[in-house]
Parts: sequence; C-alpha cells; structure tokens
Amino acid sequence: MKRTERLHALTEMLRRAGSRGTSAERLAREFEVSVRTIKRDLAALERSGSAVWSRPGPGGGYGLAPGVSMPQVSLSSEQAVALLTAASAARDAPFSDLAAAGARKILDALDPRTRRRARELAARVWVDRDPAPSRAVRSALEEAMAEQRVVRIRYTSGNGDTTTRDVEPVLFASTNGRWYLVGWCRLRDAMRWFMVSRIERASVTRECCSGHTVAEVGAPPEYAKPVHE
Repeated sequence: MKRTERLHALTEMLRRAGSRGTSAERLAREFEVSVRTIKRDLAALERSGSAVWSRPGPGGGYGLAPGVSMPQVSLSSEQAVALLTAASAARDAPFSDLAAAGARKILDALDPRTRRRARELAARVWVDRDPAPSRAVRSALEEAMAEQRVVRIRYTSGNGDTTTRDVEPVLFASTNGRWYLVGWCRLRDAMRWFMVSRIERASVTRECCSGHTVAEVGAPPEYAKPVHE
C-alpha cells in the first residue's frame, strides 16, 4: 500500500475507533508496518491539520476528535478501475446497478489526468458476463431486503415445480458463482435458499418481516463472510 493510501485508510480507522481510540500496535498490525512507521504517519496527519489526539499510559492510544470532517479521498487510477471491474463483473449481484452508478460517479470526480489513465487501463480489462436476471425481479428483492418487508415470488425449482411463495428476506448469498435469496418461506414454514435466476416474478408486499435473523440461516461456509465487517 502506498503511503498516501495508508494515510487515508489510517484516518478512516481512527474515525471508526471513535472516542475509545486505538493503539499504535494495533494500527501497525492492521497495515503490516512497524509501530515506528505508524507513529510517523500519525505525526504527518497532525502536520496536515487532522485533529489527531493521543492518550498515554495503559488503555491509551490515538483517535480523531469528534465532529472532524474527513478529508476528501483521492483514488488512484488503479483503484478506480478496480471498482469499475468489480461492478461490471457482478451484474447479477444485489444492488449492482447502484454499484455501477457509484463507480461511474467516482470516475467522473477524478482529476483529468487520473481519469484519463483510468479509462485507458479500463479498456485493458474485459469481462464476459452471463445475462443478468430480470431488473424488475432484482429491484423487488433489493427493496424487500432493504425495507425488511415480505416479498411474494413465483419460483421454479430445479425439478421444474413452480410455486408462488411469500418470503421474509434474511440475506443475499453468493456461492459457486450463483446468487441466492435466503429467507423464511411461509409456504414451507422454514428457512429456504432461492436461486435468484429461478425467480420469475417478485413483488414487495406491505407486510413487515416478523424478525427472522441471519443466525437462523446457520453457520456460513469456512471462507464466507459479509461484504463489509
């Protein structure tokens, strides 16, 4: 990681640490650098005007004064292309349209030189994508998940049986290159996994979910994790 990128990430970590702060040792482990390097970075942030505070002794550490606005983050051309690539390669992922729009906004906000380099680099990245599921279906599933409302789906199983079910959405999951809606199926009175590509129709009802949790889905596979922790 380049030093400029590390300084931006370091500032974000200090902000997330809140009033408790965090230790130089923990920051060093996070960024895989020495404690001495972290302390130099913290000093550089202070010189640049960031309101970094330090508290000595046991339980002490470093933090960012509350209410401080974050400096504008400037992305490199490689980081911008990484976002464009991720959004382009995951057209069937939940909220993928929003991700693509966000990536384009970031590209438009770059300085002209970086934007030109990003566009040149992006032309060297090709993505072969399968047709995405119906936009109307994905929009309904996304809305139901975000608002935690029951969604009514028309679903065809692997053996060809088609049913209409009311589902309480709990999470989206990707495995083996396929996306699933995982939720409480009221028809089966149990947690079920529905392959998104097999959902023919979806409509959001006015009924709120009853409170089923991610923990009810069970233990995730060894390498599965939320998109942000």
